[in-house]
Amino acid sequence: MTHYEYRTQNTCSRLITLDLDGDIVHNVKFYGGCDGNLKAIPRLVEGMSVDEVVNKIGGVCCGSKGTSCGDQLARAVQAAYEQERNS
Repeated sequence: MTHYEYRTQNTCSRLITLDLDGDIVHNVKFYGGCDGNLKAIPRLVEGMSVDEVVNKIGGVCCGSKGTSCGDQLARAVQAAYEQERNS
């Protein structure tokens, strides 16, 4: 299992940490942001594949920001997976 950190952009949360075991997402944690949502999202995606996370919450927007904490998580797991595959 490999640990990753992702600095978010245009969201209330400022950092996401997660672990990848192959393409399976574990231990997602948000720093900053809306407490309830950022406790719920990690529970919902625990054990999902990278593709499942990207397909379910990638592209979700929060107001006019053009992104959301969920969308940033989708970007984070995708970037982490690509980094893991290329190393």
